[in-house]
Amino acid sequence: MLRNSKKEFIYELKPVPRLLKEVNWREEDRRIVNKHVRYLKELQGADYLVLAGETQGAKENTFRIVIIKAFTEEDALNIMNNDPAVKEEIMTASFYPYKTIVKGF
Repeated sequence: MLRNSKKEFIYELKPVPRLLKEVNWREEDRRIVNKHVRYLKELQGADYLVLAGETQGAKENTFRIVIIKAFTEEDALNIMNNDPAVKEEIMTASFYPYKTIVKGF
């Protein structure tokens, strides 16, 4: 890998316990999720986002993943910490260095 090339990182997002039940969602929570999606699209436009997605099915086991490329771990952590879902504390985040082994499409 070239010294100045971007490295991959992944962060996993899980909704805070309150949001595991649909009845507990407030309009503000939905607004934050919309900001989160816009943020991901901005990352895509800036060539940081590799992919983002969420599990389907049982709410109590749901999570989202965001795979990004950044020059340093510090940059990648800043990207994660500035994600509106993390910043506004409706989702918790776990961060990991990552490497794609096999790529499809």
